[in-house]
Amino acid sequence: MTRRGNASSRDREVGHRYRSLVVYSRKYWLYYNEPMAWRSPAIRALVSCLFFTFLLFTVVSTGATKKPPLKPVNINTATSEELQQVPGIGPVTAEKILQMRKSYGAFKSVDDLLAIRGIGKKRLDKMRKYLTVGKPAAANKAPPPKAQSKEPDSPTEQPPPSN
Repeated sequence: MTRRGNASSRDREVGHRYRSLVVYSRKYWLYYNEPMAWRSPAIRALVSCLFFTFLLFTVVSTGATKKPPLKPVNINTATSEELQQVPGIGPVTAEKILQMRKSYGAFKSVDDLLAIRGIGKKRLDKMRKYLTVGKPAAANKAPPPKAQSKEPDSPTEQPPPSN
């Protein structure tokens, strides 16, 4: 095997490779960062301020829209809309509560909600003061029949008393 040149020329070849890599990376950086060069720091600051203002407004507005219910919500009779008034319960969780109530029957305590996926101890502790458990509504029961009285509903003429 023959070698070309002496050791110093081989070292120069390796150095040349690294030098071209450095020059190439510098050209690459200048080429792709050029569009950012026209932006002044003032414009960048303005855009950043607008972005953070928008972000802050979004967070504040979403937190202020949901007000807790005035009285506790009965989880055995509540509709999806009523359940969604409780902080920590959104549409998905409300549907899970309704589905569990339909499948397993009435809740015996508020702690029964721990069986629902997505409701943990901390979340339930935050919601507990807005929830209550009462008797389920009797939707299928008919109202009790009225007791019939012997007196007629409408006034009618009574025959004159006989002497």
